[in-house]
Amino acid sequence: METPRLRLRALAAADAPFIVRLLNDPDWLRFIGDRGVRTLADAGAYIERNLAARTRNGFGLDMVELPDGTPLGLCGLIRRPGLDDADLGFAFLPEHRGKGYAREAAAAVLADADARGFARLCAITSQNNEPSMRLLERLGFRFERLTRLPGDEEELRLYGRGRGGA
Repeated sequence: METPRLRLRALAAADAPFIVRLLNDPDWLRFIGDRGVRTLADAGAYIERNLAARTRNGFGLDMVELPDGTPLGLCGLIRRPGLDDADLGFAFLPEHRGKGYAREAAAAVLADADARGFARLCAITSQNNEPSMRLLERLGFRFERLTRLPGDEEELRLYGRGRGGA
């Protein structure tokens, strides 16, 4: 998938160094959670799980990069236990935030989801993640309720987009 400034593609084994860096960014740890990815081998396993989910569900997180291959972040639809709908997820390295990349990538993912016939999507965010809340609202998501994912103590804000909202 391409946008005027970005390319979105499936993760590959060569993306492991980027994954280690992104998943250990303080904001990732604070707002998304510790995935235990510390080494290139851990990152390789994370990438394999993402690719397996893509095969199983038909979608997953994509690498977002500039046309020259500079990695910026991740964006895509994922399936989470405890959520009835596919979930929009995104995260970018600190130096690439505030430049409109997340909005551009997410808009492309949403356009693709619309073309594929998704009637409804959701998104979750920590209650104190103001930038993500603002972006979701700009993308047409509306806050619906607080929720907890299975096995997670944190109450998250659940947003919905499309038919069938709570």
